[in-house]
Amino acid sequence: MKCTDRFHPAIDDFRDPFARDRDRVIHTSSFRRLEYKTQVFINHEGDYFRTRLTHSLEVSQIARAIANALGCSEALAETIALAHDLGHTPFGHVGGDTLDLCLKESGSGNGFDHNFQSFRVVTKLEKRYAPFDGLNLTFATLEGILKHSYPYRKPFLAEWYEEIFGLEFHPSLEAMIVDHADEIAYISHDIDDGIQYGLITFDDILENPLASHIEQRVREEGLKRGTKLHRYRFVGMLISHLVTELISSSRPNIPKSKKILCKTVPANEPTPIGFKNKLATDIKALKKILFKKLYRHERIVSKMHAGKECIRRLYAAFNEDSDLLPAEYKERLESEKIERVAADFIAGMSDRYALMRYREIYGL
Repeated sequence: MKCTDRFHPAIDDFRDPFARDRDRVIHTSSFRRLEYKTQVFINHEGDYFRTRLTHSLEVSQIARAIANALGCSEALAETIALAHDLGHTPFGHVGGDTLDLCLKESGSGNGFDHNFQSFRVVTKLEKRYAPFDGLNLTFATLEGILKHSYPYRKPFLAEWYEEIFGLEFHPSLEAMIVDHADEIAYISHDIDDGIQYGLITFDDILENPLASHIEQRVREEGLKRGTKLHRYRFVGMLISHLVTELISSSRPNIPKSKKILCKTVPANEPTPIGFKNKLATDIKALKKILFKKLYRHERIVSKMHAGKECIRRLYAAFNEDSDLLPAEYKERLESEKIERVAADFIAGMSDRYALMRYREIYGL
């Protein structure tokens, strides 16, 4: 079984197999809805702030640059990056956590996992072909989506996942690149959005050696803190520094063969793609600062609480009265449980659509 194989036969055309995957992802309804799904800040609070869509595009850009520098497949890295958040619920991570709790409380022990939901989107929930469900993506792309975060082995995965995707192995180099590109993107743009929104300041993060180093480089350009240009240059230099360091530390570990490598590195071994220990420690410390100062800020928590309540009550409503579901979802009830069908419907909603249905159902 090759990395470019698919579950269903596909006629080759002028494109690279992974470029075909990318094009299929971009044209899905799920990808378009990312424009109105929360990253950290509720979508309607301002045109400046990142959404799941802009985040995915930033991850894609960073992943392509790294893949190119390391001699890996840009198309595969780009595709995995664009698809990695398709399964996210409205209202960011708290939305997924709430839906997970709802499913478990109602007896669906599998709960909700946004990485697995992204996999379900491209293999089951998107309908683009008459003979089968899903997008019929290559195994390398599917593996990268399914194994976006470690550990890869989940209790709810059937045996056939192990047989096809080898859960005891790391995914391809391109998937590892996307994992780090995701981290680089959200750290940098959350600092940008957090400072723009007035929830954190540079003083909050400059105790961190990595942030302090970047600030020193910005000052050397003669830029004063408090200006837009200072913030833009800080974020740009942070991304550039992390990308350059990741390439430098990973390059010696890359096999000389430039073929796509799938299921070759055991999952209990370090990945070939990664930062040096000192920088990895500084990144982890910076993320802790952001968690404490930004993600747990009362203004963010307040907005997310409303999102949690919206998802909780929508889930209750659909389980109580399945006639509230669209026809295509009601048809699935002949072979699937209401809990999972309701969860799929909610997970696919944008923030504003979820709020609209919530108000509509409860007369608010």
